[in-house]
Amino acid sequence: MFPKFSLSTAYQTAYPGVGFGLTLISGCRNHENPEGFGQHKRKLLRKMRKRQTLAEITHRIDTYAEFFQRFGFDCPLTHHLKRTINSGFPRYDLIVDAHFMAEMCAGILVAVTDYDCFDGSLTLDVAAEGEVCAGMGGREFICKVDEIVLRDESEIVCVLCQGADEKTRVRPETTQVLFYAYAVPGIDSQHLRDGLTIAAETMAEFGGGGIEGVQVY
Repeated sequence: MFPKFSLSTAYQTAYPGVGFGLTLISGCRNHENPEGFGQHKRKLLRKMRKRQTLAEITHRIDTYAEFFQRFGFDCPLTHHLKRTINSGFPRYDLIVDAHFMAEMCAGILVAVTDYDCFDGSLTLDVAAEGEVCAGMGGREFICKVDEIVLRDESEIVCVLCQGADEKTRVRPETTQVLFYAYAVPGIDSQHLRDGLTIAAETMAEFGGGGIEGVQVY
């Protein structure tokens, strides 16, 4: 059941050694505030706010921000980090909260999606100038050459510097949750595994899901 995934030759040429990670959690329930979840979040927040840990997270997020700026975009992680330091993790629902916790605790970029909404296998690739992705909320993402994109067998489903598509967004009825994490040059793949493990274990413990695996490529 784990997604079939590959790195395109074009991606490996443009970004040699730059990793990507996936974790699939099946049979989840997306509770708003399950018992014990608040305590779990506070425990992770305390670890994240330790001086040395926070310095390392900040450095990684700055690395993402520099990469985004190469393509003319602002990195959302910078704003999320400031908000988390000042106010703690946001509260939406279990799936979205697990996504933010994975990002902030590991200092990486994570997307969360409904696995059942993908069409076939997934490929990490680079875009050609002017390719289009139907972004979440009706936005249209127009790609620049060599932007990092994730494709299924039908279309681009996420543009690293712009966002994920509408087709695969999580919904109240989502039960097969796929988190995926991008590295950029300068980000070690181990951090992808750390963040995705937080997301997977959180969903398993508080959403009753089964972890199908955590894979880093």
